[in-house]
Amino acid sequence: MDMGKAGEAFERLLSIMDELREQCPWDRKQTLESLRQLTLEEVYELTEAIDLHDWMALREEMGDVLLHLVFYARIAREQQQFDMVDVIEKLCAKLIDRHPHIYGDRKVTDAEEVKRNWEQIKLQEGKSSVLSGVPSSLPALVKAIRLQEKARQVGFEWENTQQVWEKVQEETAELQQAIAQQDRQAIEEEFGDLLFALVNYARFLQVDAEKALQAANRKFKDRFQLMEQYIREAGKQITQLNLQEMDAIWQQVKSASRA
Repeated sequence: MDMGKAGEAFERLLSIMDELREQCPWDRKQTLESLRQLTLEEVYELTEAIDLHDWMALREEMGDVLLHLVFYARIAREQQQFDMVDVIEKLCAKLIDRHPHIYGDRKVTDAEEVKRNWEQIKLQEGKSSVLSGVPSSLPALVKAIRLQEKARQVGFEWENTQQVWEKVQEETAELQQAIAQQDRQAIEEEFGDLLFALVNYARFLQVDAEKALQAANRKFKDRFQLMEQYIREAGKQITQLNLQEMDAIWQQVKSASRA
């Protein structure tokens, strides 16, 4: 990569951001709060491009996310808090401090040791908890994965996959007991425990639980929409069919998609 061109491109982006903030009515009225949800949407679009291995979409969505980061830095500069240079310099310093095996004399043997060192360094920096780096606003499934990964880095982990599967079975039994007792609060709690245990089991199977559920969502959506197409081609509407009729078409769709 040509570092000179990269610097010129980034400077141009910052200049355009300044012009938009000063001249565009929409950009002028934006705040940290108004951009927050838009940023989340852009990140989800970025992850979708990653999941689909769509390189053209990935390039575009990376740009959209970068724009939001530049926008936040511009607003912070207006509030005399910091600017983009401060952001980049802070990031560079953190990367150097947390990679002593590259910029210092510490030795590591594999990626897992790098991650363990990372957590130890963060605690030395004054973090109150190993789990403090997990944002409270993360979606629940992603948050469960991150909490478990963080705990693992300090050795709080199951010994083998069979133990985790037994935990899944234990939580399933406790959920069934709560259902039998018709205890609504216990049902919700035990259902959450079961989901958490399944996320743990996915980790031990080396399955990304979030990615797996996203794939299941896409598969259901694709098959349901194909079922709707079959029904339309038969000259009917889905609301005219009963469950048995829809299920028969669903089975056709499943067979076709597997083929």
